[in-house]
Amino acid sequence: METQLDYAAVRAAADRIAGAVRPAAVVPAAEGLWFALEYLQHTGSFKARGARNFLAAHGAAGTLPEAGVTIASGGNAGLACAWAARAQGVRATVFLPETAPRVKVERLRGYGTEVRLVGDRYAEALAASQEFAAATGALSSHAYDHPLIAAGAGTLLDEIRAALPGLNAVVVAVGGGGLFAGVATAAREHGVRVIAAEPENSRALNAALTAGHVVDVPVQSVAADSLGATRASADALAAARHPDVTSVLVPDAGITAARRALWEEHRIVVEAGAATALAALRVLPTPPGERVAVVLCGANTDPGDL
Repeated sequence: METQLDYAAVRAAADRIAGAVRPAAVVPAAEGLWFALEYLQHTGSFKARGARNFLAAHGAAGTLPEAGVTIASGGNAGLACAWAARAQGVRATVFLPETAPRVKVERLRGYGTEVRLVGDRYAEALAASQEFAAATGALSSHAYDHPLIAAGAGTLLDEIRAALPGLNAVVVAVGGGGLFAGVATAAREHGVRVIAAEPENSRALNAALTAGHVVDVPVQSVAADSLGATRASADALAAARHPDVTSVLVPDAGITAARRALWEEHRIVVEAGAATALAALRVLPTPPGERVAVVLCGANTDPGDL
């Protein structure tokens, strides 16, 4: 199994998950702008890619314990882990903050997963998941901070390039940085720029870049249910230091407006976290003549508040 995040790990992930995940649909949205509809992925988010890669790699290596797998999640990573675990025939125990959206909790239980609600922040759910793994011998997965998880997410970039020749830049929302790290690793291989979009008040990656090392940050954003990591991964920070990466902070009002615009103009319903990527283009418009893809990464949301 891969122990570091590089393009070879992304290609290995693509081989593992081929036929098990839905290829990205890329559609024109406006002049020079395309949407990658990754919210159509199994479980409703890009997280299915990393979860499938993680468990398939452990399955091939014979390292899936009888106690199954456990993960802490704001919701989407837990859904993906439960889906991938079911495919591998292993048990999944998912720890979520008590603030997790009900739609995600109900979907998790629909997979037959044991759901445990702990605390009001992802960090508290993570600590409980780690304690559970230590006590039971369950395999500990992670929502974003693992090379197999990030490499799985990174498979999205080559699919976008295949659908959109001449791609100049891709915009991704960042929470803990698994999607960003994987996509940026693949993008660097092909000279594609990456715009890393974060809410102003949930800025783990941007804060790490400013500090020069990973730091803990407070989290208070309309997109906190999916972009609410208190710290970015070391892999995300390393990828963000590349000159072809731009970090952009987006106000909550811009995220809400982008989410509403996706519905009103395209009849697309996504999470606030996914809308953060589109909102970034209002803060940092791209040069004319470029071909830019915005990753709409998840749709496990209640559309009632649109």
